[in-house]
Amino acid sequence: MVEQSFFLQYVGDSPRMRIVQHIIEGRDFDYTLTDLLNAGVSWGTLNTIVPQLVELGILVKTRKIGRATLYKINQTNEIAKQLIILYDKIILKQLEMMGQKVVVHV
Repeated sequence: MVEQSFFLQYVGDSPRMRIVQHIIEGRDFDYTLTDLLNAGVSWGTLNTIVPQLVELGILVKTRKIGRATLYKINQTNEIAKQLIILYDKIILKQLEMMGQKVVVHV
């Protein structure tokens, strides 16, 4: 059995949250839909959820390479910012609970 991420334990393990987690973890990169398959969701699910996240302003289209469109978390969107903050706080709290020394660089 695959261990569930700390973030998904708090927010719920759904395809949408898996995609959001994947994008937040690689927040400095942009991804094609094929790259987002690594979030553990199906192709059909990606083709449904990604346009919804773009419409909500959580994801933005960054560029096109050939026929592929690349997406990135929209770090200027207030909701996306709050999701990033929540993700970071959950991970930091879990590391503290595991006895890890946490150094935060701001």
